[in-house]
Amino acid sequence: MRLVEHFKNGLTSPICLTWELTYACNLACVHCLSSSGRRDPRELDTAECRAVIDELQRMQVFYVNIGGGEPTVRPDFFDLVDYAVDHQVGVKFSTNGIRITRERARRLASNDYVDVQISLDGATAEVNDAVRGPGSYDTALRAMEHLAEAGAAGFKLSMVTTRHNIGQLDEFAELAARFGAQLRLTRLRPSGRGADSWDELHPLPEQQLRLYEWLVAHGENVLTGDSFFHLNALGKTPLPGLNLCGAGRVVCLIDPVGDVYACPFAIHEQFLAGNVRDAGFSTVWRESELFASLRAPQSAGACSSCSAYDACQGGCMAAKFFTGLPLDGPDPECVKGHGVTALAAADRASAPRPSCDHSHTGPVRAQPVALGMPTPPAGRPDRPCDESPLATSPRGVRHR
Repeated sequence: MRLVEHFKNGLTSPICLTWELTYACNLACVHCLSSSGRRDPRELDTAECRAVIDELQRMQVFYVNIGGGEPTVRPDFFDLVDYAVDHQVGVKFSTNGIRITRERARRLASNDYVDVQISLDGATAEVNDAVRGPGSYDTALRAMEHLAEAGAAGFKLSMVTTRHNIGQLDEFAELAARFGAQLRLTRLRPSGRGADSWDELHPLPEQQLRLYEWLVAHGENVLTGDSFFHLNALGKTPLPGLNLCGAGRVVCLIDPVGDVYACPFAIHEQFLAGNVRDAGFSTVWRESELFASLRAPQSAGACSSCSAYDACQGGCMAAKFFTGLPLDGPDPECVKGHGVTALAAADRASAPRPSCDHSHTGPVRAQPVALGMPTPPAGRPDRPCDESPLATSPRGVRHR
């Protein structure tokens, strides 16, 4: 059996578990997949996070990919990283660099089981800051300088591909080489706030071809995960990475309040499998009806007659879902052009929206975030997102 066929049936433990520790973030990136900004008062506390790590150790999960929000704004973040490593769970975490000081960089560089990923979406400040906010380019470069000085060889420089930065691929590679980092490219999905910016930001067809050709030439030195398997329909040379939608099969997401979703890019109740507070993560992973359905044989639907189906596997589930396309239909960025036709016929206005939006309610790009853990009031709000968990700092100082 081919490895991909084995993965389709699901594994006893995920290869890559994404865990968003917090929705709090000092930035307001226009394509944020989780619509992050404000901390949710129901966030898993330190003891609950440690319990999840204990369970991951028992399941022999090799590593966890931590994100957010900006995970480093949690005051227990680095303690949780140490706890995970001490319990044989490696940590890869994504950050905008805001708290990667020289001291923390040295601490991270001394641990072989911690991998840092700095997010940057433009090789120049002009391109990056238009998406991630003023000053975010300088913040990221400063963090990379600190990591390079500390000897953290091989940390990751992560770029979400857009129509504005596809032309900077060579510059990104040079930037990564300058700091001794490895370049990682991720596909832009119409998830979270990305649902509102996708039409403007996603690469054009000719740029998709350029990206494919660039990855064929440079892909051995670039990480892509399962981001671009839809591009395999462009040629006979398969791209490195997983040629499969791994949702609920080999990957999943734990969000800040403990909800488990089939895919990090599909934060919607339709893909909600359970909550770690109710049953524990292993029970959700192994017994969820949703995951069982995703591991069952899937229909190729409208793509069944396409000669490229075996190469692209029908594309990305989340990209289809949040653009209003059927899950057994073509990817909205289908390189054969079928996605364009499907989008033209779709009711885009009725496309699903993310289940919850934690976006800042004011002009807060690059503004400070309260770094303490939230203390919920005695009475929970009717909808947790209605209450800004950033409204009060640990010392009771109001932030506006």
